[in-house]
Amino acid sequence: MAKRPIFTPNFSDFPYVKEVDIEFRWYPGFAKSRLQKSIASLHRAAEDKGIAPILEISGKSTSVLGVSLSAFNLPLKTPNGQKVSVECAYQGSKVFENGGPYQDLYSVSSRAAKTDERLRNSGKLIAFNFFGEDFPIDPQTAFYDWLYLTALWQKKPNLAKEELEPFEGFSDIVFNPQRSLNCQARAAALFVSLSKEGLIDEQFFNKDCYLQYMACDLDRIPYGQGQQSEMTVHQLYITWPDAENFEAS
Repeated sequence: MAKRPIFTPNFSDFPYVKEVDIEFRWYPGFAKSRLQKSIASLHRAAEDKGIAPILEISGKSTSVLGVSLSAFNLPLKTPNGQKVSVECAYQGSKVFENGGPYQDLYSVSSRAAKTDERLRNSGKLIAFNFFGEDFPIDPQTAFYDWLYLTALWQKKPNLAKEELEPFEGFSDIVFNPQRSLNCQARAAALFVSLSKEGLIDEQFFNKDCYLQYMACDLDRIPYGQGQQSEMTVHQLYITWPDAENFEAS
């Protein structure tokens, strides 16, 4: 038996996501067919607890939508017009004590970016820098979520309502909370919640506005304050590429 979280939208309050641990039968092995058996087992166990339907978001998903929303595949168009995956954007923006950001990782495959040796040989992670915008490492998942939410919004602003809201929860079979912090399934649930509450628009993606949300300091959200960070969704471009040329995770 194994245990994995299912992430469900929480429409009532911060942090806008509920995490439900589900115990299920794990099928050993990391071949795609074995992982898909484990996904089916996880979803059946979640359904027994009243959570269904569920969208698996990973390269191992049996859903075309789920595969396309994998961070390895989900495309992001940067301020200079470059097309990168969310995974490449995340890995290439890491700043360490002894190096980084390694922005050349924006131009490689998602798998190559994630496994680049410099990410393990440059000392302690101290910050993120994305095209001149500095992001802190606390809240811990804030930068990754910002990239992922931005990519979803720019892929289709109505994506939550049109394609994601029918799902009661989201899973990522390879995410192990004992080993990792960031999770694309959690970010998808967050996107649904924030969209449903009408909290997502272009100004939301202003770095300072966003970080105030993530810190749950709603009284200080700097809407309309022009002196704040100016990197909004508009500057990251509204037109998005198709994901078909990106590697599946």
